[in-house]
Amino acid sequence: MSLITRRIFMAASAASTATLAAPALAQANFPSRPVSMVIPFAAGGPTDTVGRLIAQAMSTDLGQPVVVENVGGAGGTLGAQRVANARPDGHTVLLHHIGMATIPTLYRRLAYDAINGFETIGLVTEVPMTLIARRNIEATNLAELVALIRQRGEALNYANAGIGAASHLCGLLLMKAVDTRMTTVPYRGTGPAMNDIVAGTVDLMCDQTTNTTEQIRAGTVRAFAVTTPERIGALPDLPTAAQAGLPGFEVSVWHGLYAPRATPAPIVARLNQALVKALQDEGIARRFADLGTAPVPVARATPQAHREFWQADIAKWRPLIQAAGQFAD
Repeated sequence: MSLITRRIFMAASAASTATLAAPALAQANFPSRPVSMVIPFAAGGPTDTVGRLIAQAMSTDLGQPVVVENVGGAGGTLGAQRVANARPDGHTVLLHHIGMATIPTLYRRLAYDAINGFETIGLVTEVPMTLIARRNIEATNLAELVALIRQRGEALNYANAGIGAASHLCGLLLMKAVDTRMTTVPYRGTGPAMNDIVAGTVDLMCDQTTNTTEQIRAGTVRAFAVTTPERIGALPDLPTAAQAGLPGFEVSVWHGLYAPRATPAPIVARLNQALVKALQDEGIARRFADLGTAPVPVARATPQAHREFWQADIAKWRPLIQAAGQFAD
């Protein structure tokens, strides 16, 4: 090999080594700047509250600020699209709720891949839901309420916070469980729907404990069941749906953390490490308890457990949404 050929070979080898080392170095230095946590809803809501608590705790472990960015609109799809199209380097993540399982069916035309556009980082929490009604409804327990629904059917009005909202999904599951359709009344948010339940102008609603606990305690609405396998500490006297005679009526508003597709596995693992530490923080547990929820167990906070749960929930909601024929686009 001539001297010139040897020099060309050595230069090419050095360039190749540098090219291979650059991504590894970037991953080793992650995060190298603040991380943006996109929350696809307005500030002040339950998902925003959960996200801000997690962001603050993750910042401590990552050594860089995790900055919340609210990108609301279109049922959470605008924020999700922002992250799906972001550079897959771990510096942009998504904190989303159960909508990640329903968007693939509710929205038939999207500008991003709602299933394959993300890497799962880990589940965060599951917020229980409660079945409530106007306080003067003609039923005092869940068995009587189910009988009333079956008797009156579409003469009963079921309020929700809009197509795709957790309260809408809970209503679909309730109507399936009792095999009876009611008249659905969509509102522009939980607040207006709750106002009409309290005023007695609509009959029923099912929504997160973060939105219903205060009204239940105040006696301005009548509560029938919590939609989780076990009773919750915030409302210890409220039975589960199964205990009250309606097994299979279980739904919660779960939250998970995502990165753009093709984010390197070591970066996903680093984000997961910070998330798990946040979920084990006693201060986070106390704040979550104030919301009527709790951090998920560590075993459910892995990327694999998160993905399996997410895929199962997509399969759960798809037939219900398709049967209802109510789409968001």
